[in-house]
Amino acid sequence: MGVIEDIEPPLKRVKGPLEESKSLPEDHSIAEPVSCSLGDQMARPLNSQGDEETIGSEGVIKKAEFIKIITRALYSLGYDKSGALLEEESGIPLHTSAVNLFMQQVTDGKWDDSVATLQLIGVSDEAIVKSASFLILEQKFLELLKMEKVTAALDTLRNEIAPLRINLNRVHELAACVISPLQYVKLGVSGKETEGTKSRSKILEKLQKLLPAAVMIPEKRLEHLVERALDVQRGACMFHNTSDSVLSLYSDHQCEKNQIPSQTLQMLQAHNDEVWFLQFSHNGKYLASSSKDQSAIIWEVKENGQASLKHALYGHQKPVFTVSWSPDDSQLLTCGQEEVIRRWDANSGECLHVYEKSGIGLISCGWFPDGKGIFAGMTDRSICLWDLDGRDLECWKGQRTLRISDVAITDDGKRIISICRESAILLLDREAKFERLIEEADMITSFSLSEDNKFLLVNLINQEIHLWNIEGDPKLVSKYKGHKRTRFVIRSCFGGFGQTFIASGSEDSQVYIWNRCSGDLLVALPGHSGAVNCVSWNPVNLHMLASASDDGTIRIWGLDNLNLKTRDHCNGAIHHCNGSR
Repeated sequence: MGVIEDIEPPLKRVKGPLEESKSLPEDHSIAEPVSCSLGDQMARPLNSQGDEETIGSEGVIKKAEFIKIITRALYSLGYDKSGALLEEESGIPLHTSAVNLFMQQVTDGKWDDSVATLQLIGVSDEAIVKSASFLILEQKFLELLKMEKVTAALDTLRNEIAPLRINLNRVHELAACVISPLQYVKLGVSGKETEGTKSRSKILEKLQKLLPAAVMIPEKRLEHLVERALDVQRGACMFHNTSDSVLSLYSDHQCEKNQIPSQTLQMLQAHNDEVWFLQFSHNGKYLASSSKDQSAIIWEVKENGQASLKHALYGHQKPVFTVSWSPDDSQLLTCGQEEVIRRWDANSGECLHVYEKSGIGLISCGWFPDGKGIFAGMTDRSICLWDLDGRDLECWKGQRTLRISDVAITDDGKRIISICRESAILLLDREAKFERLIEEADMITSFSLSEDNKFLLVNLINQEIHLWNIEGDPKLVSKYKGHKRTRFVIRSCFGGFGQTFIASGSEDSQVYIWNRCSGDLLVALPGHSGAVNCVSWNPVNLHMLASASDDGTIRIWGLDNLNLKTRDHCNGAIHHCNGSR
């Protein structure tokens, strides 16, 4: 394209702030004398204390920065008079006169003047100066083109933008605008977006993000600091298990222990033998359980938090080892121990399909993220993927030595996770055909994948639970201790607000709950009379937890119904906690 070839003359040196450049217009001269360095001129407040004066008990808050941030917040909230008054009364201006001049020139569309002033506002990083100049000159080019001043626009492109030697792809895109006005649409800039104060305000926003914060105080900086402070307080709260709406600026955040489900609200007794597994549906409206009695049950969770039997599912000839909800919660898989997988309609309770392999037992199951297929772990140490009609799609032969194995697939469908050896978990990337291993020193009995697919909770034979970060190379994050495991497979889960808690069953008939970040044991819940094999935390009702036991029962845990009104130390107000949301 001829135009593109012509816009790149030999590189011109961009003049620095101490060299003679385009002089500022006479009517916009900078007020302060340039008798000291530009950095000193820009940073020094007008009060005699200087920037080093601090406030606060810790002595770490610089007074000048603090006042500037408050001033910025006042202007952002529309309190212009208050902001101006604070600048005047404190003697600490929000910006230097050079920066104020620069911002006004951009707003007025005085592009050449603003590029010249940019050299005087104290930005020492030449790359930032070039990028800021590019933004300004690009706007100048687009506005000239909009006014059909093609020659002037092309001159700006050739002699001002191209010599910066940055963002060449964008330079070529701008050049195409000279030939084809339709290029505006491709660039995502309509006519209204290249003219007027609205467009120039957007340029100022971009410049504000680009230039150092000490030069142009970021918009909403105070809000950001407060949000970070609240995040830190929430993260430090051992029992936080509610929405962010309870956080307050008036006092330090601290939840009480009663935010944790610790009271048995209901005991479900429809199974005739040990209950081995249970899982809440994704929408929190159903709970599925499986038992040694060769049955599975779908329980419906009412709005009041009470669960009632919806369907008892029969057909397996062996104990039902696991269950798995479809992504839309309309169907349920049940896996018999070393037997078959059955797919059920959750609404009607009808068995829709039976999956089996001749001479091979199935020991785990799960769904494709799109709900259009299933996967299963086999007793021959393989993992198979089937469509809903049972046709083989993929199959992997592993080195699995355990008779009991967990399998999971990430929400993007790319990674399959399985126990591949007694003390190792395989992370298999289906697309890249790349494998990573989580290797433990002791035998792995089960694992659970976090909701965000970034963490894996691994139960070990040595009575420890390990939390692994599986993004990139796996890293051990935390360990949880206290529960008992000597003979059986005990399962754990993530739960609560932001999956802040770790819950686990135990062979001592209790349910254990830890704080995920600190690893501290928060509570051990008695009530069952047999080993607790599995727990599941309701993903919607954060105050509801279910546990399955060898005593043949399922317990639904919630907040203490005897103390519905509790003082919330987060905001000093009275609120209701009844286990339902």
